[in-house]
Amino acid sequence: MARSYDLFVPGRVCLFGEHSDWAGGHRRVNSAILPGQVIIAGTNQGAYARVKAHPDSLVVHSTLPDGTRPPPCVLPMQPEILRREAGTGGFYSYAAGVALFIREHYPVGGLEIDNYRTTLPVRKGLSSSACFCVLVARAFSKVYDLKMPVQAEMEAAYQGEILTPSRCGRMDQGCAFGQVPVLMTFDADSIRTRQLSVGRHVPLLIADLKGQKNTVRILGELNRAYPFAESALAQGVQRCLGEFNTAIVERARRAVEEGDVAAVGRLMTEAQAAFDAHVMPACPSELTAPKLHQVLADPKVRQLVYGGKGVGSQGDGCVQFVTRGEAERRRLRAYLARRYGLDSFDLDLRPAPLVRKALIPVAGFGTRMFPASKAVRKAFFPVVTPDGMAKPVILAVIEEAVAAGIQEVGIVVRPGDERVFDDFFTQPPLQEHDGRLSDAHRRYWHEVQRLAERITYIVQEEQAGLGHAVFCAREWVGNEPVLVMLGDHLYRSDTDVPCARQLMDIYESGGGRSVVGVCEADLADVSSYGIVAGRRSGERPGWIDVREFAEKPSREYAAANLATPGLGEGRFLCVYGQYVLAPAVFAHLARQVEGDAGEAGEIQLTTALESLRQAEGVLAYRVAGRHYDTGLPLPYVRTLQAFSRPRRRPPSAHAAKARPRRAARPRQDRPR
Repeated sequence: MARSYDLFVPGRVCLFGEHSDWAGGHRRVNSAILPGQVIIAGTNQGAYARVKAHPDSLVVHSTLPDGTRPPPCVLPMQPEILRREAGTGGFYSYAAGVALFIREHYPVGGLEIDNYRTTLPVRKGLSSSACFCVLVARAFSKVYDLKMPVQAEMEAAYQGEILTPSRCGRMDQGCAFGQVPVLMTFDADSIRTRQLSVGRHVPLLIADLKGQKNTVRILGELNRAYPFAESALAQGVQRCLGEFNTAIVERARRAVEEGDVAAVGRLMTEAQAAFDAHVMPACPSELTAPKLHQVLADPKVRQLVYGGKGVGSQGDGCVQFVTRGEAERRRLRAYLARRYGLDSFDLDLRPAPLVRKALIPVAGFGTRMFPASKAVRKAFFPVVTPDGMAKPVILAVIEEAVAAGIQEVGIVVRPGDERVFDDFFTQPPLQEHDGRLSDAHRRYWHEVQRLAERITYIVQEEQAGLGHAVFCAREWVGNEPVLVMLGDHLYRSDTDVPCARQLMDIYESGGGRSVVGVCEADLADVSSYGIVAGRRSGERPGWIDVREFAEKPSREYAAANLATPGLGEGRFLCVYGQYVLAPAVFAHLARQVEGDAGEAGEIQLTTALESLRQAEGVLAYRVAGRHYDTGLPLPYVRTLQAFSRPRRRPPSAHAAKARPRRAARPRQDRPR
């Protein structure tokens, strides 16, 4: 059975620099024209598809934004047939054009695409056609393992689209970069790209004006000003898309990277004014755009935004705003719907997550769960989630990591176990079993298979403690921070923010210091835990500056040395089972490994954390959430009962943090 892949490609919004992409292409003839520059960002909306190989044809099933499904397209992968379909300009011409380009440049067979969901409006300046072209190119790359980089996908999508009657610019295929801001420079036939960092969250709102625009007419009229300006009008167009655009895009780049949200909005308003003054007169029938300008000029709208402008080729397609905050964005969305009947959606430019990788050690044998652990690896013990789905523990842990924004997952396994784990995530159920699964289970299985693309397996040759398991992953982690999650603990947040994400947020705003998640424990239980002592940090509420780590201390030592001010009598902070570790931790682990300094033959992570604390400081954070142990028989029984219940939302996040909770015995660094 052919393996299928699930893909998502977003649309793209041109934040600044529209039309300068094709204008920069005229440098092939007139070198006095400046290179074009744009800042784009992928949208939250786009096209979803499930793709797989087909023996000899291009088969496309599609779904329109309104949910309707037109008849499928079936085209033999023969160049003359694909070229003819591309030239029709019909609904499937884009897929045919890209397939033709791929067919002529790569060793591929057929392809079946089920575009089962589309959330991107068409003909609104959001590059819906380019989105679909990139999706087709990426589908061929995935199915036939072409290993096409993003730039190659963009080129295939562009070459395929220009085989149709559509006349796109090269900016449109920037949606291939995903939901990140990108600076693109167009110098004749050369394209340079640079992903921008985001200094501070920029909340945008994109609204569908529900008007009409003719992009072909706009491009036709504006191209009259190129390659040489033969009138005052043409000179104005070239200056606006040249010198002025270069300057404002550079200012916008600085504003985005420096986190000056208000400046981003003001620059949008400034860019729109220049466009109206110098470019609109070149195509007044389309660019006068009465709906766009009515909304931009609305006094109530202006109270809620820093600025705004048109989208894409301009005209009455979509409008974009930089709002003054989340509350203002909600109010603007409601006002536009009530006053103008407009549908809108959010776009967020956020700082790139500093923590991209999660490490999950599962190499332990599970002695305390013997003999069950002899029959089933403890990472595959079942649990039931609140939606009634039975899952292995490892899958629930990985889903927590992905929900927190993790991009890559490393699993530390025993020698020979790589195949066992990989088979679970990649191999479909046997055909006779697959037919008995519900549609919901089949859809979920496709999501599980997608997780496999994120996973790397790291072999731990000998089980020598949690610190040793982390140390084994040093090359995979590289010079990056890493989220460490115990493989036999489950986590559930008391808020809408996943437990792991809470720690990642602290790390990313805490100057790069390692962060340890903690919860409360009774004095009677401290000898079972790694214990943290500290004092509340003055930097942020809830932060704790760690002054000592102790691995499974005696009650006497804890009572005398490990109290944290502000907790109740006889209460202590124990390690929660999740950490965000700075890359410097590996040097401290290496000293244990090379010096054979392990306790009882084990390399302790707690020992390395204490050494790291002394060198550069470590933060602790009392996680607003709960953890559930699956590594001991009786706690596992309690976990099966508790983890299946829906989360009870606390009265407030503050109350969740303030309420004492009895810990569930996380056994850090125990023999495995």
